[in-house]
Amino acid sequence: QVQLVESGGGLVQAGGSLRLSCAASGGIFSRYSMGWFRQGPGKEREFVGTINRSGGTTDYGDSVKGRFTISRDNAKNTVYLQMNSLTPDDTAVYYCAADDRWLVTTRPGDYDFWGQGTQVTVSS
Repeated sequence: QVQLVESGGGLVQAGGSLRLSCAASGGIFSRYSMGWFRQGPGKEREFVGTINRSGGTTDYGDSVKGRFTISRDNAKNTVYLQMNSLTPDDTAVYYCAADDRWLVTTRPGDYDFWGQGTQVTVSS
């Protein structure tokens, strides 16, 4: 059983940056691909990005490409989401998730473990 805890959310002005962290415990972190998802008010959960076990492969949702970057530190059991050029449309609860398959996936249903989320609010 893997436990995931997100941190780093908060209130930021449009155009600003935030870096989210997701710390994992209870499993062998390097055996999991990691994903970030978000859910805004009244919206469905949306794929943000994913990174494979080694960190060599990433994929991003269209709405964040070129602005967000995922990275991971397997020695620290942590995955990061660097968010730049934030807009009010990025306001959401951000979740990290872990998937034990080799290939990265964008589908929420493929992920086995989820964190409780961290709120990101972008003011205009």
